[in-house]
Amino acid sequence: MASKIVHEQPTIFIIFGATGDLAWRKLAPALYNLFVDKFMPHNFAIIGNARAKMTDEEFQGKMLEGVNQFSRNGKADKTLWKEFAQHISYQSSDVQDNASYKSFADFIEAFETKHKSKARVIYYLAVAPRFFPIIASKLAENNLATDPKTSRVVIEKPFGHDLESAKDLNVLLSTLFQEEQIYRIDHYLGKEPVQNIMAFRFANSILEPIWNRNYIEHVQISVTEQLGVENRGGYYEGAGAMRDMIQNHLLQLLCLVAMETPINFEADEIRNRKVDVLHAMRKFEPDDVQKYVVRGQYAKGWLEGEDVEGYRKEKGVDPQSNTETFAAVKFFVDNWRWQGVPFYVRSGKRMHQNTSTIIIQFKDVPHCVFPTQVTDNWQQNRLVISIQPEMSIRLQLQVKRPGLDMVLNTVDMLFNYKGTYKHGEPEAYETLLTDIMEGDQTLFMRGDQVEAAWELLMPILNAWGNRKSLSFPNYQAGSWGPELAEALIAQDGFHWFTLPFDNE
Repeated sequence: MASKIVHEQPTIFIIFGATGDLAWRKLAPALYNLFVDKFMPHNFAIIGNARAKMTDEEFQGKMLEGVNQFSRNGKADKTLWKEFAQHISYQSSDVQDNASYKSFADFIEAFETKHKSKARVIYYLAVAPRFFPIIASKLAENNLATDPKTSRVVIEKPFGHDLESAKDLNVLLSTLFQEEQIYRIDHYLGKEPVQNIMAFRFANSILEPIWNRNYIEHVQISVTEQLGVENRGGYYEGAGAMRDMIQNHLLQLLCLVAMETPINFEADEIRNRKVDVLHAMRKFEPDDVQKYVVRGQYAKGWLEGEDVEGYRKEKGVDPQSNTETFAAVKFFVDNWRWQGVPFYVRSGKRMHQNTSTIIIQFKDVPHCVFPTQVTDNWQQNRLVISIQPEMSIRLQLQVKRPGLDMVLNTVDMLFNYKGTYKHGEPEAYETLLTDIMEGDQTLFMRGDQVEAAWELLMPILNAWGNRKSLSFPNYQAGSWGPELAEALIAQDGFHWFTLPFDNE
């Protein structure tokens, strides 16, 4: 059940870019599911805003299509949807037009008068990044976000294209709003297994003594996708795997694994510990890029029996594109806990499987007392945190196989969400929208954290920008990426783990 904070304060969601893919696929299902599960305020309103001409009823119909296709609960209940839709309206306008902001102000005033209470107003910028400064400036110019306790501005990634643009955007936002009003959203942090990393680490005392360089050999973080760029070729050409995935999602996961124990669960304390990790990460010199980083671009290939085109044949992509669709990086965190432990990170499109995993490999036993014939299937202990395709945490151990002979075998101690909990897990956006209403910024990036991530990766991006890859395309669609990515980890005596996690 939602907190008293959420239920009692009337709330208005104003969604810029409301006819776009994000609002249709993610926000509409999330808001509807929160309503069904009684996590929405008693009094709320949702205003969609975009340039397209559309009536309230037409917009409600589009949102219903999104719910029916993408909600975790399946198609909307007709009675519940009718009740929910009464809270939805639409406004067609140009985000640069002051008249539209005046109409927002009038709506907010009438809403507060009707409910005899100050409203919480959430401005959700589900728009292209070039509109972030325009909308933010117009909100401030029209005095629509003057109260930091009740007005919030939500900004989707990408937050900047590089370090300088991220700094510029942060400077602008900090002059218009207070930091407590700014919610830089990364939907990965709303996923249940990601949130469970902190619970798993800091609620179990048995882990702390071994969560360091003395017992952990290396860490792997992989987020791979079977999808290509689909209809996002134009956007992806200016982004690539490093900007699109590693700068935000994967570095966030790395921070959760590597952060020190916070003194409490306050948002700023947790975010401080994440920033500490980014500041401790070893900086890349120009000569390091070729040694510690691999980039790739997919060629045509076969994926689950289907012939798929290469990246350079995708719509909106330059036929001679130098944009990477795969990136792998070897990071180090230079502090007492992690000194010398490599963190291998990779992400790519048109890969063999959809997977999001964090794998902690522990060091081997210092002395094996068993004879060779007993240890044919010997495997070092691993902790596997799976975000997709399954949501689970498994600890892989060695045990004796049943029988008269002493033969060791690897088994999993498994926590599986579906097998443990009967209720469906909330989608990431449901969690994040609830936190925004409650004013909890724990799962949202702070300005200095965004800048620290960009600063870490800029030497790589600059090196790639100044040097065209002569090997692109260098991996087939449906594979596990370029051969150099295997060499990156193999030179240290390791290999990338893939599903299923068997005795490789």
